[in-house]
Amino acid sequence: MSFLGFHHASMIVADTERALVFYHKILGLQIASDRPDLAFSGAWLTITEQQQIHLLEVPNPDPLKRPKHGGRDRHVALRVSDVESLRLRLEANEIAYTVSKSGRKALFCRDFDGNTLEFIESI
Repeated sequence: MSFLGFHHASMIVADTERALVFYHKILGLQIASDRPDLAFSGAWLTITEQQQIHLLEVPNPDPLKRPKHGGRDRHVALRVSDVESLRLRLEANEIAYTVSKSGRKALFCRDFDGNTLEFIESI
């Protein structure tokens, strides 16, 4: 057996439509149409042909108090081609973010439900 790659990460959200404002409208991820019929609301978002984010509209069992800097919290890291354009998009939508403490071209932000995402510039 060998690992073949990363399939998806699940993010718990309180309201799928509200979460789609962040993931689809602000970040620009496309909504996948091949979502299986599950017993709860949610959405699948396409990162690449074989990688997705799954939004789960289920009760959140986690504490609401999270560290200020997302790099010190559990998070999903996504590679992007241009961190600066993402930073401008976040600022235009009044989404708070922090930059990587390591000096890398990377930033962290949270979705409307407090889930942390890291965006790392990769060419």
